[in-house]
Amino acid sequence: MASPAVQCRYIKKNKMKKIAVIPARYAATRFPGKLMQLLGDKTVIRHTYENTGATGLFDEVWVATDSEIIFKEIKEHGGNVVMSRRIHESGSDRIAEAIENIDADIIVNVQGDEPFVQKKALEKLLDVFKEPTSMPVQVASLMQVIHEEENIQDPNYVKVAIDNRSNALFFSRSMIPYPRSGEMRIDYYEHIGVYAFTKEILLQFTQWAQTPLEMAEKIECLRYLENGITMRMVLVDYMGIEIDTPEDLVKAEKYFLGK
Repeated sequence: MASPAVQCRYIKKNKMKKIAVIPARYAATRFPGKLMQLLGDKTVIRHTYENTGATGLFDEVWVATDSEIIFKEIKEHGGNVVMSRRIHESGSDRIAEAIENIDADIIVNVQGDEPFVQKKALEKLLDVFKEPTSMPVQVASLMQVIHEEENIQDPNYVKVAIDNRSNALFFSRSMIPYPRSGEMRIDYYEHIGVYAFTKEILLQFTQWAQTPLEMAEKIECLRYLENGITMRMVLVDYMGIEIDTPEDLVKAEKYFLGK
């Protein structure tokens, strides 16, 4: 049975204020303007914003952007949007600026290029912050099993290796683990770019310099691992398609029409 102190923390966390923030940069390196591409009769960023709000899990949903085009798109359709004042190296840095003066306990970073975000997955992600434990979760993220060999090899798919408590050991664009013997079955996990943080740890993140592994892999969550912060991974069913390239948009259109 959990101690009274731990139980009190558990009760408090069940009353936590949760907000979702969608970082939305227009000039994406691999696919500039991807968030303003049409998927059916709506832009990718509108799908992401509306689907996140439709889960009913959050007290507020916001888009944080550096683009007047995206700002106008969300504002004209009745959404909450804030313009970044500064240039940022990562989506987490952009979110931290947006929520600095907002009262919140848990912030969920939903990537703007995840138009098929689902309630069940986000609910599982939030649930890890309610666990009565002496080592409360500060950062968590989603992962899904990769089934296609070509995606395991593809550097656009970020892979994550985990320990037996589902904490991240490493993230890489390379195949991890490498199947040296070829004789055992290995599950490969794709890191889905949906994060949840306590407000405190997110603000700390912005004070740390970019780290060597983060810069080498271009994977921002490695900054947490390199600073000794445990990151809990949550396994979810298929989350749809993350749109990183024009080819991904074609796949997303087929998936959307087939739903």
